[in-house]
Amino acid sequence: MQTRKKTLPAIITMVVIDLAFGSAMVAQTSPRYDLLLKGGHVIDPANHIDEVRDVAVFQGKIAAIEKNIPADQAGKVVDVSKLYVTPGLIDIHYHIGHGGAPLNWFTPEGRAHALPLGIPADIALQSGVTTIVDAGTAGAETFLQEKEEVIDRAKVRVLAFLNIVANGMGGGLEGSLDEMDSKLCAATIKKYPDLIVGVKTAHYWTKEPWDAEHVPWAAVDRAIECAALANVPVMYDFWPRPERTYEDLLKRMRPGDIHTHVFAQQFPIILADGKINPALAEARARGVIFDVGHGAGSFWFRNAVPAMKQGFIPDSFSTDLHVGDYNVVSMNNLMSKFLAMGVPLDDIIRRSTVNPAAEIHRPDLGALSLGKDADIAVLELTKGHFSYIDCGVAKMDGNAKLTARMTIRAGRILYDPSGLSMVDWEKARPNYFNNPERGDSLPARADDYPRE
Repeated sequence: MQTRKKTLPAIITMVVIDLAFGSAMVAQTSPRYDLLLKGGHVIDPANHIDEVRDVAVFQGKIAAIEKNIPADQAGKVVDVSKLYVTPGLIDIHYHIGHGGAPLNWFTPEGRAHALPLGIPADIALQSGVTTIVDAGTAGAETFLQEKEEVIDRAKVRVLAFLNIVANGMGGGLEGSLDEMDSKLCAATIKKYPDLIVGVKTAHYWTKEPWDAEHVPWAAVDRAIECAALANVPVMYDFWPRPERTYEDLLKRMRPGDIHTHVFAQQFPIILADGKINPALAEARARGVIFDVGHGAGSFWFRNAVPAMKQGFIPDSFSTDLHVGDYNVVSMNNLMSKFLAMGVPLDDIIRRSTVNPAAEIHRPDLGALSLGKDADIAVLELTKGHFSYIDCGVAKMDGNAKLTARMTIRAGRILYDPSGLSMVDWEKARPNYFNNPERGDSLPARADDYPRE
């Protein structure tokens, strides 16, 4: 019997059918999503979501935020019921790296002897924070070191305000006018527009006598000049003096400029009669932004509570984390203090996500928007008796506490200390545990989901 030869069109048709069938089989077996957070209460102020929804992630991006997404559509499903799912938090006042501190700061011959301010950037992940902004630790002369040492290596996203002082903080040169080169500052910002979001001025001539060179507004004026050249906002850390009043500072600030440390004791935000200083309302009406910047010496309940009772809530919450306070302050701790002062949870999330994103002109951040980086915080709200402290070592009692249970940055699970996303060890796959023959073998894992 003679076999009939297939014609070329018939062969092509069969190949096309085989490819189509194969693609269909892959579509049936491959999950639609990499990760599915199921059953959590989503609070996403930017997208006006405040209800129970599922959040799906694919290839590091937000892929869907819907009700009742089928679990079989995801490679990994995490039960986050009874928890809150929010955009990754943004802390716009943080300190990393060495700043102006010389590498030999601890030796007798060191130019300055202050401990470098910076703490590890990735500590922020423990609070659900996925973006931090260094608040002027480095200046134009020291930014490259900060970039190569920390920014380029951190898992958390790191942005920066550039100090108007070219040497940065902690180097003993913050009162040196020859270090405040507005043009050099602006040129550096323009060189790194994806990383540097603004200018910082701080710690200028807080108590020293004025002289011909050191005039009251020199640092502020040069920071504003730099910001105007680079078209970015200024963040102010300020110490009022009779010749340089708080009210005058607020009048000098431009729309979009940021007043950090707003509840610090040096600011007369509460007047002698107990009323809030009307200068704050006037500045806010012009577009001035108020930020917490808690730190080790910039948050007093005696300023915060009366202001809050009169309706003044800072636009953004930030920690001012550095070597002097990281063991007592965190983003979750700060947010919990505002819960204790009566701020609703959804408003706290707003001032920790979409508001700071707008302040640094990064609308791609602070929201669970489809197609954007899957930066996600999973938070637990616990009811009970808790106490919180201020920088004057006074305390306040509260009945609620926020704790981060999981932090996801660009789809990677980078913080999950209680194993929300993990399988019980007794049910883990066989190769979860092995006895490596070589000392350099990678550790066995219960799953292959990216966690670094």
